[in-house]
Amino acid sequence: MMMDSKQEEIFLPAEWYPQCAIQLTWPDTKTDWAPILEQVTRCYINIVREISKSHKIIIVASDKSEVIKQLVLDYDERKIKIVEMPINDTWARDHGAISVFINNKPCIYDFTFNGWGNKFDAKLDNEITKNLIQSNIFQKEIQYHNHLHFVLEGGSIESDGAGTLLTTTACLLSKDRNDHLSMHEIEAYLKEIFGLKRILWLNHGYLSGDDTDSHIDTLARFCSKDSIAYVQCTDPNDEHYPELKAMEEELQQFKTMQGKPYRLIPLPMANAFYDEQNNRLPATYANFLIINNAVLMPFYGSPEKDELARKQLQLAFPEREIIGIDCLPLIWQHGSLHCITMQFPAGWV
Repeated sequence: MMMDSKQEEIFLPAEWYPQCAIQLTWPDTKTDWAPILEQVTRCYINIVREISKSHKIIIVASDKSEVIKQLVLDYDERKIKIVEMPINDTWARDHGAISVFINNKPCIYDFTFNGWGNKFDAKLDNEITKNLIQSNIFQKEIQYHNHLHFVLEGGSIESDGAGTLLTTTACLLSKDRNDHLSMHEIEAYLKEIFGLKRILWLNHGYLSGDDTDSHIDTLARFCSKDSIAYVQCTDPNDEHYPELKAMEEELQQFKTMQGKPYRLIPLPMANAFYDEQNNRLPATYANFLIINNAVLMPFYGSPEKDELARKQLQLAFPEREIIGIDCLPLIWQHGSLHCITMQFPAGWV
């Protein structure tokens, strides 16, 4: 059912909107992380350690006692809320709730997550948001809106908090998501439910090894209403060069709501990493997480490149600390730091 946008004032916050909590879904032996569980769990613990300095953390897990045992001294029940339920995988950005305000009241949107176009089983993950609501982890006055007739992942959209959405045609128009709808219909629906003024569509840009059909959070990110950080490829011999160059040219043509060019901040192409079958893995510095007063940035064990990426992102966030976290284990399952996290606005938890 479509909402009457004339009666509803809807606000989709940007990621830099004040937050209270970050959601993680915890890896275990039944997930695809099993072969490298020790390494990836250490990565999760490092992320918890940084986030818990300023936020509460919601952890969805199949075994609460196991998570407490792994966190050891990092576990503080006042800050870390563990909700036990069955899971398929751990990509909270994509199976997690989308937070909006409707008439200034907090509201959670629950979309269908179908494993990035039916690539993977996601039946259990698709129940997580509803289960969290029923667990009373959030304040009682938060509304729950079921949008399960529409497939949408959090990693596929970027909001500037002022009515502009940034996304990719490769993902939102893919045949295994909402193929019964035209681009015009999808755009109209997103504008209505998110209270948007416009959508900026990127037709180019991809990362080899990416399962998401070019999620925007792997390629280009709003850092403010007038700035965008993006992955830049400067090596003509790299397979990504033509597509990322074309994406860069598209970004250069975009204008802010005031009709001015965006301030574009290029992030370096991460060094190439390959799996055991010699398939390239989708390492990207664009997969950072904005939290209160800081930005958590994925590092990949490449000191020079990691530091260059950090310096570039500092240009986008001069008043925030840029904190690098070793996320090399995450790319083995084709994601990174932003992909495993989902934020909630201040006061919701």
